[in-house]
Amino acid sequence: MDASKFQVIVHTIPDAHVLHLSGELDLSTAEIFRSVAQPLAAGSALPLKLNLRELTYIDSTGIGLIVALLKTRQSADARLTVQEVPAKIRRLFDMTGLTRFLLVESEPSGGSAGSSASSSTEDSSSQRDLS
Repeated sequence: MDASKFQVIVHTIPDAHVLHLSGELDLSTAEIFRSVAQPLAAGSALPLKLNLRELTYIDSTGIGLIVALLKTRQSADARLTVQEVPAKIRRLFDMTGLTRFLLVESEPSGGSAGSSASSSTEDSSSQRDLS
């Protein structure tokens, strides 16, 4: 995979850091993601949100990075959520058991990109611990 086809764009809003991932998150692009996400995960109490709407592929390396972020956030008693997870990536999260550890938000059907409404597959107070 050409690493130039993977992007992480960070938007800091008043109540969170939102990382928009696009392209393929795999072994060849892992360092790009890690270099952006890890400092935010470790250095900020603001919630960290991964928007996966434009993510087209993730391999075991990418899943491992998300697990590492979850552990970092849990040790800091801070939140990590994923948003707009494409169906094929959601199936992979389900198959690997990762879904039960994630707070998953999705845009309501027909919602605009600027909408603040979301639904969660987990109650925000019941995110499971990876320890």
